Amino acid sequence: MYASIAKPVLFRMDPEHAHHFTINGLKRAARIPGALSIMKKLYSVPRLPELSQKLWGLDFFNPIGLAAGLDKNAQAVEGFSAMGFGFMEVGTVTPLAQPGNELPRLFRLPEDLALINRMGFNNVGTDQMAVNLSSIRERSIPVAVNIGKNKNTPNEEAEEDYRTCIRKLHSYADFFVVNISSPNTPGLRSLQFGEDLKRLLAAVADELSAVERQSGKKLPVLVKIAPDMTAEELETVVGTIAAAAVSGIIATNTTLSREGLRHPNAKETGGLSGRPLTHRSTEVIRTIYRLTGGRLPIIGSGGVFTAEDAYAKIKAGASLVEVYTALIYEGPGLVKRLNGGLPALLRRDGFSHISQAVGADV
Repeated sequence: MYASIAKPVLFRMDPEHAHHFTINGLKRAARIPGALSIMKKLYSVPRLPELSQKLWGLDFFNPIGLAAGLDKNAQAVEGFSAMGFGFMEVGTVTPLAQPGNELPRLFRLPEDLALINRMGFNNVGTDQMAVNLSSIRERSIPVAVNIGKNKNTPNEEAEEDYRTCIRKLHSYADFFVVNISSPNTPGLRSLQFGEDLKRLLAAVADELSAVERQSGKKLPVLVKIAPDMTAEELETVVGTIAAAAVSGIIATNTTLSREGLRHPNAKETGGLSGRPLTHRSTEVIRTIYRLTGGRLPIIGSGGVFTAEDAYAKIKAGASLVEVYTALIYEGPGLVKRLNGGLPALLRRDGFSHISQAVGADV
């Protein structure tokens, strides 16, 4: 139904218009009696013991999550939860609301099964995000809050923005994701390196400890990294993250590479996501797993369109996997197909539980 009806309509719209149309539709569905029940009947995923995991004290009934950027303002958590996701991210959110970059800023590349975006952390800010998260009536899956800095905040003051996000949203998050890898906020990616990274992670850990002392609630924090690093840079970054009080890594954000693209929109600036990122993100996951000896849980993100794509990331070292662009191209049935295909792949390789497959190729 998505391929024959919904997708042709959405793909005739401007990409960002289609995005808002979808989010608003899911938001309204949560307020219509019976709508979420219908969605669950169509798209829900059976809770299979072999796919269930406990990580960071949280229960994940399946390993497929929604990456940050689709539900930027936590408007459609109940709708996405009804699609069968095992977890999801909201955001990226910044302390102050900001409009993001100028339009147009989102581009489809159908021949490449890809998207390019230069959104620039457009979001409602932490105060309204707190309102949106607190208004969720039914939270059935872990919800991560992806946090960033405002565009006008200098890098030397960035840690205060991340502290503010943690302080204001701690009560509503199941875990945090520190976004220092978007290519669309000037200078943000430099926070991945050297003393900037050490100082930022120390500030994040300090703020988390402070709110934990006040609330008694301990939250995990993950760091999302870029795919566009040399081997030496990646080794250094992973070493710094592993030495800090960090719970895990998300690999990876969008790429600046345009290698092999065919669509004319390849000329647009911004971060590329989708099928062209499949191999590179898996290789980054493999390297992180090797460098950390599998001691730091990884969420794999980038170019997951099939169960085999997800499984490749799991065997490379990812405990969980996120989708974004594939959902745009494949529709809401994607989550069920991914989860439905994983048990057979586990059995094929002689595994009885997903945890046995994590890092098996490494």
